Amino acid sequence: MSKKVKDKDFTPVEYDPQYILMVNNLKKYFPIKDGIIARTVGYVKAVDGVTFNLKRGTTMGLVGESGCGKTTAGRTILRLSGDKTAGQVLFNGREVYDMNPSELRAARTKMQIIFQDPFSSLSPRLPVGEIIGEAVRQHKLVKKEEFDDYIDKIMDNCGLQPFHKDRYPHEFSGGQRQRICIARALALNPEFIVCDEPVSALDVSIQAQIINLLKDLQEKFNLTYLFISHDLSVVEHISDTVGVMYLGNLVEYGSTEDIFKNPLHPYTKALFSAIPIPDPTVKMNRIVLEGSIPSPANPPSGCKFHTRCAYCTERCKKEAPVQREVEPGHFVVCHLFDK
Repeated sequence: MSKKVKDKDFTPVEYDPQYILMVNNLKKYFPIKDGIIARTVGYVKAVDGVTFNLKRGTTMGLVGESGCGKTTAGRTILRLSGDKTAGQVLFNGREVYDMNPSELRAARTKMQIIFQDPFSSLSPRLPVGEIIGEAVRQHKLVKKEEFDDYIDKIMDNCGLQPFHKDRYPHEFSGGQRQRICIARALALNPEFIVCDEPVSALDVSIQAQIINLLKDLQEKFNLTYLFISHDLSVVEHISDTVGVMYLGNLVEYGSTEDIFKNPLHPYTKALFSAIPIPDPTVKMNRIVLEGSIPSPANPPSGCKFHTRCAYCTERCKKEAPVQREVEPGHFVVCHLFDK
């Protein structure tokens, strides 16, 4: 599939040691099959040219509408969705998709994921101690005689008790199940964790506990997070940098302070205008987008957002904008900011 996708603008980047993860023009297309012989008639462009760098020990929030490609981007970075279509994914300077099986197996301990639904990501047939320790045993990270103490320590770090080891997932609440998922990821001593909407299935009070747990673990173990979420208030609280996705593209990227104080892209402004203000006397200037999100299988020509943008020009309909650095560290993909 990747051979059929031409990527004329792809320029490889060189590794910069200050970044644990460097993503350069990442693309992930899924083929659309049709007919008796399952001929490929098109592609769903789930991720279509995403570029960002992530510093060690920081958190990047990834936000956007449902179906914009956030989860696919996270899974593609971890090499969990088959082969990429184009682009670069450098983890500690190594191209993830150039690793052989033994190198990838070693890298798996350093790259982990926390899934959105804790219950469906936990095996109902295994006790919690085995769920957390299964991968530890497979990778032989600790000696056999130290295994039980190691699992107890990991569980304690995540707010779980040692007697929970012999219980099964259905015996826990939603918040406790998510703690189990976090403990499972943490047990492998990772450097980078993709948090795929880890609190969206939990109620507000439990959300705060899980967010605070993630922040405490980050400080204690110098973890790096890619935090995928719909909840902008949570992203503002936990993230150092923020990326805004629309239809497979990263339309704006910068520090959390810059993005929330001065959103530049029309889509980012509309997205942030929906954040509720906890003050009934303040009138919200809500920006309502007309129409629905286009299909990633048949995206509009030019700028993908032009069908819903109030500032659309003829140029927007024909020419796709490129990423520009408007302020130091603040990037936007929009013709309004062309010099």
